[in-house]
Amino acid sequence: MSLSFTGSITAHSRARALVPLCVGAGAYLFFLIVGDTLLQDSDSFWQIKIGQWILDHHALPYTDFYSFTRPGAPWISTSWLSQILFSMSYTQWDWAGPVILTALAVAASAAIFVHLLDAHLEIPRAVLFAMLAVVLSLHHILARPHILALPVMIAWVGVLMNAADRKATPSWVWLPLMSLWANLHGGFVLGLALIGPMAIEAIWTLDQARQIRLLARWFLFGLAAMAAACLTPYGWRTLLGATNILNLGELLSLISEWMPANFASFTAFEAAILGLIAIGLFRGMTLSPPRILLILLFTWMGLTHVRSIEAFAFLVPLVLAKPLGETSPLPQPAAGSESPAARYVTVMGALMIAAAAWTSTSIYMAHHRFTFTMDQTPVAAVDLLQQRKAQRIFNAYQFGGYLISRDIPVFVDGRAELYGETFVMDFFKAIEVKKLDNLTRLLEEYKIDATLLVADSPAAQVLDHIKGWKRLYGDNIAVIHVRDDQVRDDQADAAAPAKP
Repeated sequence: MSLSFTGSITAHSRARALVPLCVGAGAYLFFLIVGDTLLQDSDSFWQIKIGQWILDHHALPYTDFYSFTRPGAPWISTSWLSQILFSMSYTQWDWAGPVILTALAVAASAAIFVHLLDAHLEIPRAVLFAMLAVVLSLHHILARPHILALPVMIAWVGVLMNAADRKATPSWVWLPLMSLWANLHGGFVLGLALIGPMAIEAIWTLDQARQIRLLARWFLFGLAAMAAACLTPYGWRTLLGATNILNLGELLSLISEWMPANFASFTAFEAAILGLIAIGLFRGMTLSPPRILLILLFTWMGLTHVRSIEAFAFLVPLVLAKPLGETSPLPQPAAGSESPAARYVTVMGALMIAAAAWTSTSIYMAHHRFTFTMDQTPVAAVDLLQQRKAQRIFNAYQFGGYLISRDIPVFVDGRAELYGETFVMDFFKAIEVKKLDNLTRLLEEYKIDATLLVADSPAAQVLDHIKGWKRLYGDNIAVIHVRDDQVRDDQADAAAPAKP
């Protein structure tokens, strides 16, 4: 199909809403088929576990009750609503539930994204941008709360950008988006932070008198958005809880998703940055300083933390959409009111797409069982530890979520903000055995009676040669070490004659 023919359909079709819906349906079916790739982060285990606790107790956590190193320490869940949704879906459909929920969130993200771009760009380019955004985000599309918040983030930034483009203030009708985001995931602070740059873009070309009036209205909107973000069960503490992760300093460089981008080999992110530069040079676009600031901000976020690459992928096109549309040689979409017949076609088409997606889901679920990645689930090793009734287990970071799902107190898990920079840095140094004293000190300080480590970790290899410790079990996923005196006690119990 040629671009001119597609452009003609785009300009004259009375059912344009079907295009975003079709893109969303395509994204949904794709991630349903590759659903096992969404189950690769053990944080999903404790997210589901906390959601179930909330449902069981009709309350929210304010302290930690899953670790033996921080019992009773202050901790709140800034993703409580996502955790409930994941828990309910898991209870209903096992791992298929979180997979379907995650796929639906990605589908909604893609559909909203195309709909927002459609205001300025031709449908083919909007769809292409959506495909590129999803590809860039693949590494971080997981069954976790940040994906459920992704469509809300895109919609919120779309609302702000649309208002800035119109030199107006966002409608307060959209404030519930911020409340929803704040209950789904702690990333809502980005949405609050973007109000300032968007306000500057809105007033940039206006005369001074209009600038002051419009800036005042944006300021009031920002205050209202902050108040909306506090409409959670935790109130204003939600803001503090969401920013705690940013206070982890050096630790962020050791957690994989918070690491900076690595360009040692060519990546999709590197290609996107080069493509962004190429578009700017080829089009000869002149952007306002606020838009340049926004693009630099999203690029810096992606370079600093790989988990922010999806923000770069989905938000940079929203910033560039209007300037790209203005320089486009292709015809712009025709404006006009939609007739009742067109609305009927749109509704019927949407229902047919939803029915087809649900039918496909039912058929696929009947023949496929979703399973969590094996290297995050040391099932056999944990079975043995439960048989031995181990109480204080020094566990690998990636095994924390699975241990929580088995109701075993953990040494550490993915809630880095709970444990703090000093503790987790000490832990990582012990695991890497940069100093032997770090490992032995932690084992003694916390009275560890068993270790559960990744099979090829330096600490697991060193424990084979530390006096007082003995390897009890090992496979290609995990290794267990216990104290020598425990092994001797087990052997003595086994050798003791049975009592008559």
